Amino acid sequence: MPIVSIPEKVLFQRLVESGFEDLCFAYGLELDEITSEQELAAREHGTTIVPNEISEKIYKVEVPANRYDLLCAEGLTRALLIFQNMFKSPIYKAIKPSQIIQMTTKLVRPFVVAAILRDITFSEKSFASFIDLQDKLHQNIGRKRSLVAIGTHDLDTLKPPFVYTALPPKDIRFKPLNQTQEFTAEELMELYSKESHLKPYLEIIRGKPVFPVITDANGVVLSMPPIINGEHSKISVSTKNVFIECTATDLNKASIVLDTIVSMFSEYCSEPFT
Repeated sequence: MPIVSIPEKVLFQRLVESGFEDLCFAYGLELDEITSEQELAAREHGTTIVPNEISEKIYKVEVPANRYDLLCAEGLTRALLIFQNMFKSPIYKAIKPSQIIQMTTKLVRPFVVAAILRDITFSEKSFASFIDLQDKLHQNIGRKRSLVAIGTHDLDTLKPPFVYTALPPKDIRFKPLNQTQEFTAEELMELYSKESHLKPYLEIIRGKPVFPVITDANGVVLSMPPIINGEHSKISVSTKNVFIECTATDLNKASIVLDTIVSMFSEYCSEPFT
């Protein structure tokens, strides 16, 4: 089952430390271990722990595979607070954003759902949690992006409405995330065939006559799902309005993924849970 790693300061900023393991057990969770950033780094690099080095404790909690809402600190702590009657279940409010879906996407990746987190304030830790949750959802319910792929964008760099379409690879050209120049989709498939992180996802669309792509009203490419986002709309800890799109071959799973992200992180919006 999935393991969620939560820094001690984040965890007990919301919960009481005393009796945490018993609380997890009562809720149906298991505290897998208490480790530290230092120990995790030592394991990763095969080194020994430096004595007396200050390092924050990390609580690793095992959660059920079908509880996607518990895959981040925000969701897990909120669920435990509600369980103890210390927090009321949020009432969410949504306004549908503008988007256009063109029928050509049926040939490759037929579904898209989207939402906006408006006037959000991230800290370094909550931003890291936001990115980490996306990765966990990709690997879990998204089945390594084959069923669902998530794209997050700085809305203030874009102009709605957004268009979800599919084009021949030679006709798609943009600057991908963390690159300094533009590439065609054909060139990107070659480029990423040498990158261990993105190479596994190429086969999802390789050989298709058209590739999915999302653009804004000015033709700016937000993403070429399920491979890569565009550099133009890259988000950061200072991003205030986040446009989230989930493309999919399974509409139900796409909706679950989108709802999970929005419900977990809308608490950081100026008007929480909207």
